[in-house]
Amino acid sequence: MKGYLQQLVAASTQEAACLQYELYQSTEDETQFIFHETWADQPGLDLHNGQPHLQTFKQQIADIIDGTVTVYKTDRAA
Repeated sequence: MKGYLQQLVAASTQEAACLQYELYQSTEDETQFIFHETWADQPGLDLHNGQPHLQTFKQQIADIIDGTVTVYKTDRAA
């Protein structure tokens, strides 16, 4: 799984609208990962969501993932 996630980071950071795309792994549960992403704008994020590398990633992990994916949309507070 981690290898697929790292491939996604490598491809996503090449996108023009990508300002930040970091992968974190829990120190308490090695099967839990968090992406911290910052995009230049909503159209850039929308383009990312349709990229072939993201679609490939979703197919690769479909049989591996256990549970749901939670997405939090946030604005920087400080």
